[in-house]
Amino acid sequence: MGRTASLRRLDAVRYDSGMSTKVHPNQALFEGEKPFPVISSCEHFAGSQKLIQKALELQQKLGGVFDITMDCEDGAPAGREREHAEMIVEMQRGPANTKKQSGVRIHDYTHAHWKKDLDIVVAGAGNEVAYVTIPKPTAARQVAEMIGYLREAAARAGIAREIPVHVLIETHGALREAFEIAALPWVQVLDFGLMDFISGHHGAIPASAMKSPGQFEHALVARGKAQVVAAALAHGVIPAHNVTLDLKNTYQTYTDARRARSEFGFLRMWSIYPAQIQPIVDAMAPDFSEVQQGCEILLAAQAASWGPIQHQGDLHDRATYRYFWELVQRAHVSGQKLPEAAETAFFR
Repeated sequence: MGRTASLRRLDAVRYDSGMSTKVHPNQALFEGEKPFPVISSCEHFAGSQKLIQKALELQQKLGGVFDITMDCEDGAPAGREREHAEMIVEMQRGPANTKKQSGVRIHDYTHAHWKKDLDIVVAGAGNEVAYVTIPKPTAARQVAEMIGYLREAAARAGIAREIPVHVLIETHGALREAFEIAALPWVQVLDFGLMDFISGHHGAIPASAMKSPGQFEHALVARGKAQVVAAALAHGVIPAHNVTLDLKNTYQTYTDARRARSEFGFLRMWSIYPAQIQPIVDAMAPDFSEVQQGCEILLAAQAASWGPIQHQGDLHDRATYRYFWELVQRAHVSGQKLPEAAETAFFR
């Protein structure tokens, strides 16, 4: 049936919202399949107990619009890896972690302590940890082995839930096998690691590419970013952008996040300084007018039991409903104010 005929057919249909079944979009649109992850657009790194505590307090103040990555890798003093991991377990289980939006970055595959990191974190806080971040792999098989060990650790600890995995793509090998990595079980995010990626090119990429505008314009760096985004989205995984090195220039952080979102398709970005969080959230947030339109379409679709509808002269069906539902969810987790009817129907 053509588009015009479909619209004519819809004109003849009358939907009684009072008689329609109010099915939630998660059930109506993704029954029997994996929905695209909807998580915060900002991931803030904190290594020490003091910085983690401050981040948790800020997370509560801002209403959970960003995630926190408690860092076992760069944050752990050499020789005190166990104590540091145990401290992170305490923070995961502590009263300040009310949002349950805190993950843990473990040591890389070549470090002797990565398995112990997982043993400690999963046994101690397997029901609290929001995700596990794997840094510096050079091959998909390394990531597969680490995920396998994570799953074994979860089984030993009696953890039934799937613990999401974030993987840092920052080496030649990981970039080459990014599509294979994104397809692994439990993977939720692919992170692009700019500093190690440039370092791995042995001077072929200038230091200017570690900042803007070079990081978006140098061909090798742009290729790496595009490859990570393509691999992630092809497998229903979130692509996350690297940090802005200029810690206190909030406008630079905002413009970096905006370019990452609009020019490359990244849906998430790292923060390493508290002042970077809100600019990232603002830059990554969906367009307000499109969110309002999406709420109108979804409410009408729900009233029509998720059958085809006409909105402002355009035909909409489940394909567009999925698009707008993901958009509205991203707006919700970024703290955007939604129309009261949508807030009540979809998030209460």
